[in-house]
Amino acid sequence: MLESWIFWTILAATMQSVRTAGQKQLNQSVSAESATLARYLFALPVILGYGAWLFEARALPPVTIAFGLKVVAAGILQIFATILLVRLFARRNFAIGSTYIRLEIVITALLGLTLFGDLVNALTLLGMMVCTAGLILVNTSGARVSGSFWGREAVMGLAAALAFSLTSLLVRDASLSLGLASPVAAAALTLCVMVLVQTGLCLGLVARRGPREFSQLFKYWRLALFIGCTSALGSIGWFTAFTLEQAAVVKTLGQVELIFVMLISYFFFKERPTPREWQGILLVLLGVSVVLGADW
Repeated sequence: MLESWIFWTILAATMQSVRTAGQKQLNQSVSAESATLARYLFALPVILGYGAWLFEARALPPVTIAFGLKVVAAGILQIFATILLVRLFARRNFAIGSTYIRLEIVITALLGLTLFGDLVNALTLLGMMVCTAGLILVNTSGARVSGSFWGREAVMGLAAALAFSLTSLLVRDASLSLGLASPVAAAALTLCVMVLVQTGLCLGLVARRGPREFSQLFKYWRLALFIGCTSALGSIGWFTAFTLEQAAVVKTLGQVELIFVMLISYFFFKERPTPREWQGILLVLLGVSVVLGADW
């Protein structure tokens, strides 16, 4: 089970859907930078504890400069993408901009091939395209595709998608460069280093806004703690899955997050998806099934 990329991806997608709901709520009371800091600061104790537990009886591998540079770059890119995403949530035309974020699957596959030589077979690529089409269908449901499709929200969404894609690929490359026999341990060490870097960077970003930002964030410490814990579990899942399988394949299966979000919306908030949204969900499920079939 622990060596299955499918298990870790499902865990990550589930935790991300829950964390996103919490982050949306927190962003109503604090800035995008503070909401991003909550994700890392309150996740740090959980992640360091997890790493200490895994490496309790084993020696830490030598960490190279190349590893450090990849982790720092990935950390900065993820912070940048997260801030863009949080700000995108607050914009009026989020549905259109969000469509570009869903292109992350294809971007990751293209960058993986170009930068790291990660090849995917034809069936896997077909599944990615079907899944992306379904995600676009859902995210443009009820939205009018006009000139605004190429507006500021689209630029923000595309930039976030590119940053998230590069983050995934760098995390995978950094973890594999450690040369550890256990992918789980390699992912944990990479995650610990990266979250330490991200926490320090986010503390600096928030400090520039003044001490009131910290007092405002800690005023909602319960929600921030919830975001941190779910973020930690989600990050553990993503990092381990990226170490076990190609990032583009993991990202495709990870889109089952949409299914979880729609189920929460349907059963707990009594919101009913439109026929077009149901069609998109079915396409997502079909695309994910094709990718899983290709892997087996």
